[in-house]
This record gives sequence, structure tokens and C-alpha cells, in this order.
Amino acid sequence: MTYPLIILPFVAGTLGVTLATLTRPAFGQRMAASALAAALLLILTAVFDNVMIAAGLFTYPAEHLSGLRIGLAPLEDFSYPLCAAFLVPAVFTLLSRSRARERTP
Repeated sequence: MTYPLIILPFVAGTLGVTLATLTRPAFGQRMAASALAAALLLILTAVFDNVMIAAGLFTYPAEHLSGLRIGLAPLEDFSYPLCAAFLVPAVFTLLSRSRARERTP
């Protein structure tokens, strides 16, 4: 189960950075937009990962996976788009607010 362990730092980092934006304006709107983006990315991941695995473009060693799958795609594949949907807006929020403070005299 190597892949589930590899994704833990990504999930923890995403959670930490996202929670760091909790006090920033429009947190609820950002979370709603991130949830919508995550849903779309997860659907796209399910479709395209299954197509690519079925076509034989790549495989995963079974001993490194959790064993849970959505079709042919291992569950671990879905963590990266999920993290991206929440991490990217959170980082953008933190950086844009920091830059705004730097410009204020």
C-alpha cells in the first residue's frame, strides 16, 4: 500500500492550506466553487483513467494499491484532482491577499 501513503502529505497539505483561508472573505463561495470543480475533475478522472487503463497505456502494481477501484482506476488516482480543486484556489487566495497587503502603504 505505497500509493495511499504517498497521497497522505498531499491531502494533509491541502487541508492545512485550505483551512488557512478560513478567515478570508468569501470562504463559503470558494468552497462551493472548489466542490463543483472537484466533482467535475473526479468525473473526468474516472472516465479518462478508465479509458487509458483499458487501452493498456499504463498499469499499477497491485501490491502498491489500496485495492479499491472505480472501474479500472485505483481510488488513489482520484486524490490528486480532489486536492488540486481545493489547494489551487486556497494558495491563490493566500498569495493575492499577501500581495495586496504589501502594496498598501
